[in-house]
Amino acid sequence: MQSEHGLSARRADRALDLSRSARHYQPRVRDDGPLIEAIEAGLRANPGYGFGLLFGEFLRPRGWGKTRCRRVYLGLGKNLKRRGKQRLPERVRDPLEIPPHANHTWSADFMADALWSGRRLRTFNVNDDFNRESLRIEIDTSLPSRRVVRALDELVELRGAPQRLRLDNGPEFISAELKRWAERHGVEIVYTQPGKPTQNALIERFNRTYRTEVLNRYIFTSLAELRRMTEDWRHRYNHHRPHSALGGLPPVRYAMAQSPETSTFA
Repeated sequence: MQSEHGLSARRADRALDLSRSARHYQPRVRDDGPLIEAIEAGLRANPGYGFGLLFGEFLRPRGWGKTRCRRVYLGLGKNLKRRGKQRLPERVRDPLEIPPHANHTWSADFMADALWSGRRLRTFNVNDDFNRESLRIEIDTSLPSRRVVRALDELVELRGAPQRLRLDNGPEFISAELKRWAERHGVEIVYTQPGKPTQNALIERFNRTYRTEVLNRYIFTSLAELRRMTEDWRHRYNHHRPHSALGGLPPVRYAMAQSPETSTFA
């Protein structure tokens, strides 16, 4: 094949420093329909998922590549807004200790919200720090110290008592009843310093996820509806939702991989 200047195509490519493959390249038409359907289905089931969770749980197991999935995901405009980092002054930071095995350290904290009617409610969240597993979310309009102790007793019956329980200085946590419960089961209570929620960062991070994916995502008209949806979400969080700090494994699978004889009651 001669060009209009009397040069062969090969010599013309060499003179212009062009690749022969680029000259012969024909764009391949891809059908992204099945991938779009998978993205839409994954987001319908988990509206609070970003790209990382969506890809790890729904797309990668089906054989789609990450680059293609991100291109289609961004093209659909599904990307979530990124939260800007808060600039804090430099200070001494104590590293958060990760327990060596399951049932070593539990973290607990309260959250507040409201039903559609305006009726206020509280949740009492308990996690295992080793694998970030959600052990219990107790929900009611009022959660006094007796209710907290009862919830912890039920957990101990199922899983045994932990060695440590990390708490803040809320009135329910500094009660005499809770101290008697800890003495009865031989549990060391570790209180965080006032105004330093980062000392209980694992449960605080869980609270944010629970609020984003459940409390702020839906409108609830009754406590029964909230409890039902919370338990469904908690099961998916423990058994299916990949966790970046656990190597992409859900909490239950991570615990089983670290200790195959570990059993779970979540």
